[in-house]
Amino acid sequence: PAFCRFQREFLLGYLPALAADWLQGPLLFQLLHSQGFLRSQIAALYSCGFASNVTFGLVSGVFVDRLGRKKSCMLSSGLCSVSCLLQLSQDFLALAAGRVLAGLGTSLLFSAFESWYIHEHLEHHDFPAEWIPDTFSRVALWNSGLAVAAGLVAELVAEGLALGPVAPFLVAVPFLVFSGIFAGKNWDENYGKNRPCSKACGEGLRGLLSDPRVLLLGLVQALVESILLIFAFLWTPVLEPHGIPLGIAFSGFTAASAAGSALFRRGVTGRLRLQPL
Repeated sequence: PAFCRFQREFLLGYLPALAADWLQGPLLFQLLHSQGFLRSQIAALYSCGFASNVTFGLVSGVFVDRLGRKKSCMLSSGLCSVSCLLQLSQDFLALAAGRVLAGLGTSLLFSAFESWYIHEHLEHHDFPAEWIPDTFSRVALWNSGLAVAAGLVAELVAEGLALGPVAPFLVAVPFLVFSGIFAGKNWDENYGKNRPCSKACGEGLRGLLSDPRVLLLGLVQALVESILLIFAFLWTPVLEPHGIPLGIAFSGFTAASAAGSALFRRGVTGRLRLQPL
């Protein structure tokens, strides 16, 4: 029962932030295009967010450990909230700042929350380490459902209620505020090792270069992620001229991704016992 309460407390803080992140995906290109920006300008705005995420990702682990993981979770919610509100602007620099903040917030979203949970699970509550996958499997399951729902909600508020493509970003703000307030009121603070940034990056680089398989895995993963990011930019201008509802299409993409993940898990753990290459 104690573990279930702790797990539920984590999910109540984490899942709203994930829902808000998904809500910002379906109509971003359409929003920027409706504000009169050229495709090259939209590409530059996308690149601001991607570059911010990658650059801060190099030091986010050290930053989170020093600032405190609960504070980092709250900061993630705050940065993403400001980013969503900046989408109301039609100024290019304001939108670029919003993309940078979104990149910073997303980097914290996918590092601080899980770090906080693992530390609390092992160090504070002293639960068995074997129970950690149960929590993250629940996160993965809920995350897939939230992704599908986000596309439907985005389509409903933007087209069904005729509020325009900025509406999903405004709907995301209450989820982010709830996540930040809930974490601030109900979670304990914890910290990691206070390591110099240069030392942490050096250790990561040595680990990457010490084993060719790790380097190859990182290269393959980087190529796959680059394809996904290119797809994230191109799918809207390809589908929109055909009158396809973008929110529905987004839900279809995320549902297909969830189905692929489920098939993979069944393949490697079920009767077939397939081995990943």
